[in-house]
Amino acid sequence: MHGYRAALLSFADDGSARYEQDGLLVVGPGSDGRKVIRAAGNYQSLVGNYPGVQVTHLPGKILAPGFIDLHVHFPQTDVIGSPSEGLLPWLEDYTFPHEARFSDHAYAAGVAKVFLDELLRNGVTTALTFCTSHPHSVDAIMEASQQRGLRMIAGKVLQDRHSPDGVRDDTQQSLLDTEALIRRWHGKDRLGYAITPRFAPSCSEAQLRGAGELAAQYGDVWIQSHVAENKEEIRWARELFPAARSYLSIYQDFGLMRERAIYAHCIHFDDDDRALMRDTGSAAAVSPTSNLFLGSGFFDYEGAHRIGFRHGLASDVGGGTSFCPFHTMLAAYYVGREGQTKPGVSLGPQDLWWQHTAGAARALGLEGVVGNLAPGCEADFIVLDPQATPLLARKTAHARDLDELLFSLIVLGDDRAVASVIIGGQSS
Repeated sequence: MHGYRAALLSFADDGSARYEQDGLLVVGPGSDGRKVIRAAGNYQSLVGNYPGVQVTHLPGKILAPGFIDLHVHFPQTDVIGSPSEGLLPWLEDYTFPHEARFSDHAYAAGVAKVFLDELLRNGVTTALTFCTSHPHSVDAIMEASQQRGLRMIAGKVLQDRHSPDGVRDDTQQSLLDTEALIRRWHGKDRLGYAITPRFAPSCSEAQLRGAGELAAQYGDVWIQSHVAENKEEIRWARELFPAARSYLSIYQDFGLMRERAIYAHCIHFDDDDRALMRDTGSAAAVSPTSNLFLGSGFFDYEGAHRIGFRHGLASDVGGGTSFCPFHTMLAAYYVGREGQTKPGVSLGPQDLWWQHTAGAARALGLEGVVGNLAPGCEADFIVLDPQATPLLARKTAHARDLDELLFSLIVLGDDRAVASVIIGGQSS
């Protein structure tokens, strides 16, 4: 076992933050041999329970759960920052041409390395990511994640229509490939598979039906897709599926809404949609930098809280503009203040941080596994330096309480504030 002495940031079941100014985090092997958190709490209260355990002292630092990115596209790493009039032109002009290159496994493997480097540099230790329609792209990200011991969830995109050559797949083959990839990667080490229709307009009814059948057969895999991001996209989806009550209900009609189903964006919802998310246990991946960048709209936090469905934060790179969770949390704060149909919504720093850690873990069905510093959680955590830059040091030194400390990091922090990242109990 090994101990770390520093301030500790963790989360209670209600989403509120807990902060131990002088804390001890003890890491050791769990029942399956993986490194887990064995104890977390006040240093003086705990240290006597672990005689002889080597302790790394980190004065002035904060240990926090590794961030979780609920929705990101690893093949779009090089698409980030590409200008466009909106979602659909952006896909046509940048995304699809670039994703066509991922038929080459060597190319995919090179991008996977850069992608994982960026995640870890920014303190992201778990991600749910889209690959491309090429099975090689899944192999590339899974192989690279396995080498680093990461908890990663990924899936081959399904898109058998309304897609250009190079990324469009064959209906039957795409389903065969998906099942083969599930069997190859799901549950191997810390890896998980996600059945991944790109979005309803890119999938035929036969492909969506097959995806739903696979979701029923493999009940512990994840499902991921996009929904209600852009008004033009919604109009298109409703034209293609006129019998559906709403865009979201298309996925329900094909058996694709359940626990472990994560839908990106979920902007243009009514209360029936929100209730469907709640009742099926599905969750929203809120992507504020992407929504602001592409002019898609604002996630309705008031509606989500009022109806009560799971949600968490996501970068959505490459539509999103940063891998940095601090930037994502700040953008979500703007959305909460300015983008609501009803005034008065203000997302506090503890809530914002929870959405990117323990709340995101709950959305994934991984509560108690990742996203928190609690006994039994896997030992993925980050070392934060609140003095990483002169201005951040000046601001955090004057923080009167936890909210001011966390908000200073959200507003002024970037990758420089992530002093180190621990994956499975080992420095990455």
